[in-house]
Amino acid sequence: MPPLPPLALYVHLPWCLRKCPYCDFNSHPVEGAPPVSDYIEALLRDLEEEVAVVGPRRIHAVFIGGGTPSLFRGAEVAALLEGIDRRAPLAAEVEITLEANPGTADAARFHDYRSAGVNRLSLGIQSFDDEALARLGRIHDARQAHAAFESARRAGFENINLDLMYGLPGQRPEDAVADLRRALALGPEHLSWYQLTLEPGTPFHRRPPPLPCDDTLWAIQRAGLERLEAAGYLRYEISAFALEGRRCRHNLNYWTFGDYLGIGAGAHGKLTNARGVFRYQKPRRPRSYMAAPRREAEQAVAQAELPLEFLMNALRLVEGVDEALFTARTGLPPAALEPGLSRLRRRGLLAPKGIRATPRGLDFLNELLLEFHP
Repeated sequence: MPPLPPLALYVHLPWCLRKCPYCDFNSHPVEGAPPVSDYIEALLRDLEEEVAVVGPRRIHAVFIGGGTPSLFRGAEVAALLEGIDRRAPLAAEVEITLEANPGTADAARFHDYRSAGVNRLSLGIQSFDDEALARLGRIHDARQAHAAFESARRAGFENINLDLMYGLPGQRPEDAVADLRRALALGPEHLSWYQLTLEPGTPFHRRPPPLPCDDTLWAIQRAGLERLEAAGYLRYEISAFALEGRRCRHNLNYWTFGDYLGIGAGAHGKLTNARGVFRYQKPRRPRSYMAAPRREAEQAVAQAELPLEFLMNALRLVEGVDEALFTARTGLPPAALEPGLSRLRRRGLLAPKGIRATPRGLDFLNELLLEFHP
């Protein structure tokens, strides 16, 4: 059996103050005080079962997402991370990311997170335009966004990501560039800059707001990419930009088809063993999860589906990957990607060597992936 892929850990904290109209994540508006202690206990029981299955594989990245993880106090995050450290072998230089909402964190809380062992912070800014934030249903304003970043810096965070959206209701190219300019002025190490999409089941999907037309979106993207490059941010994934040496290890693990444990309400996991590649999820409702924090809907990924599963992740990377990685992660020969690879190369959507989309291919990734549907 070839060496197993790297292993990461995703921890889902499902509560938020208010669900945004564009959000399709498994998040639940908090009603009163969330049962934090009981939930952390369930997370750690869940992790114990996961570790018993995977054995002493070292975890290289931990990502605490939500929901709004910054609803949890510093002492609660510390208890969670201490429990994880006692139960799972963590790499010496493990990356530990926590998502935070500028409307639910203050300077003291950021300091406590840093003391607890969080070494990478992801701030959900989305925009620096107060009117746009109100339309998105966010609970913070531009002033709070700036204050949160500055507080995080003072707390000792040297690795900060900002989440920023474009293609917002009524947004013009100059509005989107102004958002980027304000983000870049703060000097974060990483930017996630991505287009607002209308996801099924959300209020925005049921009652679509007036979004920019395709021509406006193209203009926004061109102007934004130029500004990011000029500021020294490398585009290493479709929507991810980083200063040198600051790429997100946890997300890179997803995009290179690594393995990951998922704990928490609705969390998903992917694991590789001698029998193949398996995916699973956890109960979605927090109460159901706390009552029985175990895997459900576990199933093997069919061999016929592995090429598409791999490419849906790897082709998001601007530099692409070697064909040898496809074999290492799936156990299949490069020939399993034919004749799709050859056809796409002839159309100029894939580079001549390796598994890498051309700039044009990145713009038409969904069309490109249709070649590999089983």
